[in-house]
Amino acid sequence: MKKIQTRFGEVEYDEANLLCFPAGMIGLPNLHHFIVMPNKKEGPLFWIQSVDDTGIAFVLTDPSNFFLNYKVTPDTSERHTLQMDEDDECFTLTVVTVPPDQKITINLAAPILFSPKSNRAIQIILEDSEYKSKTPLPATNKE
Repeated sequence: MKKIQTRFGEVEYDEANLLCFPAGMIGLPNLHHFIVMPNKKEGPLFWIQSVDDTGIAFVLTDPSNFFLNYKVTPDTSERHTLQMDEDDECFTLTVVTVPPDQKITINLAAPILFSPKSNRAIQIILEDSEYKSKTPLPATNKE
């Protein structure tokens, strides 16, 4: 087990369980290894913490929690990078932004494809898409 100091305090992790982004994330090509942080609160959001730069962490979510028809299927090249077969499971995740005004947005234009079989992920840009990088979360009905 290894340890790093993060915004979450000291975090212990097993290198065998790291989430690997072979190409890094968009704009951050040198960040390849992340820890999925345990959720302390119930809900659809969770953190990934960079091991390569402990000052960087992202909030992610499954966008289908908010946009039921949102679906991204990896193409042949993406499946190859993810080391997955055509029938293997692939999850779509999106980066969440929580600005000071608390108007939360998610990046539907550049989703993350994740293969649990290989524990690899890639962030892609959807070309010719109506999706935006700062899509507001739909309002929730409060009773």
